[in-house]
This record gives sequence, C-alpha cells and structure tokens, in this order.
Amino acid sequence: MTVFSDHPFHSNPNLPLYQGIYAHMRAAILSGELKSGTKLPSTRALADELKVSRNTVLNAYRQLLAEGYLESREGSGTFVAPFLPELLLTTPHPGAPKTAQPAWAESSHPSFSERAKAQIAASQPPSVRRSPYPFLPEAPALDAFPHQLWSRLIVRRARRMALSDFMYQDSAGYRPLREAIAAHLTISRQVHCTLDQVMIVPGSQGALDLAARMLINAGDPVWMEDPGYPGARGAFLGAGAQIIPIPVDNEGLVVETGIARAPRARMVYLTPSHQFPLGVTMSLSRRLSLLDWAKHANAYILEDDYDSEFRFAARPLATLQGLDEADRVIYIGTFSKVLFPSIRIGYLILPPPLVDPFLKVRRLIDIHSPMLEQAVLADFMIEGHFRRHLRRMRALYAERRGALLEAASELPLEIHSPEAGIHCVGWLPDGMDDLSLASRAADFDLDLTPVSNFSIEPLPRGGLLLGYGGFGAQEINDGVRRLGALLRTV
Repeated sequence: MTVFSDHPFHSNPNLPLYQGIYAHMRAAILSGELKSGTKLPSTRALADELKVSRNTVLNAYRQLLAEGYLESREGSGTFVAPFLPELLLTTPHPGAPKTAQPAWAESSHPSFSERAKAQIAASQPPSVRRSPYPFLPEAPALDAFPHQLWSRLIVRRARRMALSDFMYQDSAGYRPLREAIAAHLTISRQVHCTLDQVMIVPGSQGALDLAARMLINAGDPVWMEDPGYPGARGAFLGAGAQIIPIPVDNEGLVVETGIARAPRARMVYLTPSHQFPLGVTMSLSRRLSLLDWAKHANAYILEDDYDSEFRFAARPLATLQGLDEADRVIYIGTFSKVLFPSIRIGYLILPPPLVDPFLKVRRLIDIHSPMLEQAVLADFMIEGHFRRHLRRMRALYAERRGALLEAASELPLEIHSPEAGIHCVGWLPDGMDDLSLASRAADFDLDLTPVSNFSIEPLPRGGLLLGYGGFGAQEINDGVRRLGALLRTV
C-alpha cells in the first residue's frame, strides 16, 4: 500500500512496532488518505510488505478494530469503517431530532461517577487471543481438557431438562452443584461448610463484587496484598473503599504492617495458598495472627483460594476458612482456571449469618447464574470426572513447569517457581524496567506480564510473570529462545 511506502512507524525506537503501525494507519484514516470502505490487505500480505512479523500487524489491526476505525466482514476481509469514532461523537445520527442542549451539557464526553472512574483506571482487560502467546500467565492447558466428554454431558443434560428448569431458579445456585462443591472442599481443602453456605456466582470477580457491595461503605479501609490482584482492587474501589496496600514477603501478607497502617480496617483480601502474583504461601503463624486480628477488629477476610488445586508436592496448609472459629472468613473459589476461563462459574462459602442477606441482594443483581452450565458441571463433579481431571492437570503442569525451568536456566533471570500453580516469576536484573520490556514483547511473539502491573507501591525490582500452564514443551522452548533475544536487546 502506498500509505506505507515511507515506513514512518520505524522512526521511534521507544514505541512498540505495532503501536507505530496503528498510529500511522489511524492518522491515514482520519486524514482521508485511507477512505471509508477501503479494503485493507490481509495481515500476512501487509507483514510481508513491511518486513515485520504477522503478529505485529495483527496487533495493530486488532486495536483499530476494537476502537471502531476498521470493520471485519466475514469472507470478505478488513475495511475502513464507514463511520469513524470521532465522527460518531460529533455528528448526529441521520433522522435524529435536533434538541437544544443546556449550557452545562458536555455531549462529547460521557460523565461517569467517581467510583466508576476509579474502576476504569484500575481495569486491566484479559487476553482474548484464540491462540495465546507464551508466556500468558492466565492460560490453562485447554489442549488437555476433555472437550468431547464435556460436549456429551451438555447434550445429555439439555435433553433431560424439564419445563421447570426453564423457570427462575434458586439464587444460591443449582442444589446438586452446591452439594458437590461442599463435598469436594471438605475433603480437599479442609473447608467447614454445608451446601446452604455455598452460593454460585459468575466467577471469582462476581464473588468479589457481591462481597464489596454487601460489606464496604464509602471510605472504609481495606487491606490488599501488594502486589496483588487488580480485579479485587477494582471491586473495592467500586464500593468506595480506601485501599491500604500491605507488602508481601516469603511468608505472605505482612499482618503486622496491616495492623500498623489500618488497625480498624473493614476487610482484608488475600490469596494465602498461592499468592497472586508472587506465588508464596502464607505461613501458619501469619494465618493465625490474621484470624485473631479479624476477630477483635470485627473485620472480614476474603480468602481467594487462587490455584490451590494445583500443588505438585506436599498438601497445602489448611484454609483460613477451616481455621476460622469466629465467622470472619468468606471463601472464594472458581472453575475458570481448573476447567476453562469461559465457564464463568465461581462460588462463595459464606459464614451462616451472611447467607440470607447475601441472597436477598444477589436477587437484585442477576437473580441467578445460568442453569445448564451449572447442571453440566454438577454431573462432571458427581461422576468423578473433575477429580480425575485435577490429577491429570497436576502431573501435566509439573511437567511443563520443569520444561520451563530447564529451558530458562541460561536466561539472566532469577526465577521464583513454587511447586504450585501455572506460572512463575522471573525477576529481572537491577535497573531493567519490566513495563518497557513487556511493551516490546509482541514484536517477539511473546505475551509478557510485568509484576509492576499488580503493585500499588513501587517495587524494588522489576519482574515478569511466565505462564507455562497453557503451553507445550516445544512452545515453551521456542518462547524462551525469543525471550532471550528480547532480553539481549536491552
């Protein structure tokens, strides 16, 4: 294409290459050089013309598609959109009535609540690639999931559904699934609960949002692990919480620092079994100390049992919920990592005094989770498939972890890799910036997540999350080779 003849996007070495292509194409579209309806070359053809990787062009196209500058027509290709975002903001829709705007109205800028603004700033969109690059940390081994078995269970369950299954259901969730979850957690995680304490929600994010709605008032201090999970921070900001960052060391969240910074905090959120993102396990003495503080401070503990199912060596420590004798712990679990991300089924284990109030508010949000998926998951658990799947995944992830550690042994990284989960942390040499490194990773067909993305207070050292769960040995070896090439550029 003549619009790329001078290749001006190569001029800024600090800008990721795909962003340079994106910016150049956007400018050409807005200037009219690329007119509405123009068909663009395929990503492969343009990559060949520009002498860049196809994934670099794919990333530029995806950003332009997401922002509305391009549109994809199935079977035809990619075209410049007929209506551009800037025009849609300033041009009324044909046929729309013309109404006078008050002087205070700012029609070109949406107005959001202060809480929504805080959530927007904290939001980090998940990867939606069909085939993720190494080393995406949240990618499970979808290649090893029993897809055919799951499909058969869906068909069987759909054929058996009664008319009553198409009516509104219990807001707590499908009873057989709640029974299966309670039985599994009692055996595998030493959780103390009955099925009446189990509430099915749309993933762990739905659990966090509901807990924040129910228990946090505007201005309430909430302890959060730092670095920690941004989705939890976003949920608490949406409730108006004052986030209190608490550092994490090799024994987990530093309880003494939390007490010093906010002794009357309303809530604490943590991932004690496999801390996200650092992977450390909270010590028993810290767990007991935290429970004692929560009891006397009348605070609630949100225990996110992240990746607890994938431990390759010794059994994990007892859950905080299993140690709790004062009804201060709310336990959160999800099937997004142990099965597949799009299932969007999670659960809360609530202390008995919270069950009825939570149910009443849940009915005002989405009434209940979809019925069919719950029923299929219940069948999957009750018939023993879930237990067998976990055993296979533990062995597979241990193997893939070993492949990563062996391949990465020559890299200039200090790798922390606990015998659990589906990712490890590669700490960078002093002075190397993880954010700038991650921004250039797409040019090497890599998906690197900087540890800095998850911190509130500055970290003494940069690091990268290296996910191995969703990648075979050859992909891991190829990814490590490309990572080495990237590191050599700095």
